[in-house]
Amino acid sequence: MWWLIAAVGLGIPLVLTAMPEFGMVAVGAVAGAITDALGGGIVLQVVVFCAVSVALVAVVRPMAVRSRRQQPELRSGIEALKGRQAVVLERVDDGGGGRIKLAGEVWSARSLDPDQAYEPGQQVDVVEIDGATAVVM
Repeated sequence: MWWLIAAVGLGIPLVLTAMPEFGMVAVGAVAGAITDALGGGIVLQVVVFCAVSVALVAVVRPMAVRSRRQQPELRSGIEALKGRQAVVLERVDDGGGGRIKLAGEVWSARSLDPDQAYEPGQQVDVVEIDGATAVVM
């Protein structure tokens, strides 16, 4: 019974502070309660409680910290268009008079390489966006 009270007691700060370590120690207390229910002595209960709590903190916490540090690669606006493929609608060269269909929209485009030209129907890659013009290759 005391192990379950401890688990609930550790669960309260988990909810209030959003510190997952409290939850991991609470799971250790539940493991101690299960050990008690299975007839384990107090020494075994404490050993199970400590082992489960330490194992969870040692294994789960570093994974959670690593996951929290990684920023999802969510690009928006112009950054989301870089690297995408487009279809040439009007001849594209370095003069900038061409048109492409990029992400469902028609964009003006120019070639990255001054000697390269792309004909209608060709697929091109968007290298960058320069103002309202897509630079393609």
